[in-house]
Amino acid sequence: QVQLVESGGDLVQPGGSLRLSCAASGIIFNIYTMGWYRQAPGKQRELVAAATGGGSTNYADSVKGRFTISRDNAKKTVYLQMSSLKPEDTAVYYCNANLPGPSRRNYWGQGTQVTVSS
Repeated sequence: QVQLVESGGDLVQPGGSLRLSCAASGIIFNIYTMGWYRQAPGKQRELVAAATGGGSTNYADSVKGRFTISRDNAKKTVYLQMSSLKPEDTAVYYCNANLPGPSRRNYWGQGTQVTVSS
């Protein structure tokens, strides 16, 4: 029933831009914190950016000033606008939905590949 579907991953040259999208269904979207994580081969999954339903955002230091997370609660979609991409941004990017508190609901998308290479 719960589904997070990412899209927008692609091969892009260094310095380029991409926008990732994550469409959610089966959750009360506006009360969930939405986040983007990424995982490179052989490395631990890391938080890239997160946005609460109230609009607060948080970014990894490595992407501050380059990436922007946004959400459209009416469309139940969260976006990650990525600019000035670097080869070290190469990873599978995952959408995450988290409901804080005692219910402890946490969901993941299937991931979308972003490759930054010349």
